[in-house]
Amino acid sequence: MMVRVVKMHFREEEIDSFQALFESRKELIRGFEGCEYLELWQDINNPAIFFTYSHWKHPDYLEMYRKSELFADVWAKTKALFAEKAQAWSVEPQVKLP
Repeated sequence: MMVRVVKMHFREEEIDSFQALFESRKELIRGFEGCEYLELWQDINNPAIFFTYSHWKHPDYLEMYRKSELFADVWAKTKALFAEKAQAWSVEPQVKLP
């Protein structure tokens, strides 16, 4: 399993637009082959910063998603709302919770 964390900083006036976009696409992303889990987090101190946290069966599945029409649509619309460039990390859990 691989975990993907993406940090996104939005323009203040675009927070509601992003939340609506995520809400409308989250089940499609969760249903994409290889996606085992997806959450959206919002920074406590800066409400314009969000993180997506997702689990993928294997890095190949994430790559398939990143090459999909769904990703192209979601990412193009999301990027247009940014205040800063996104940051992303792909990690492997080292200690698993029970």
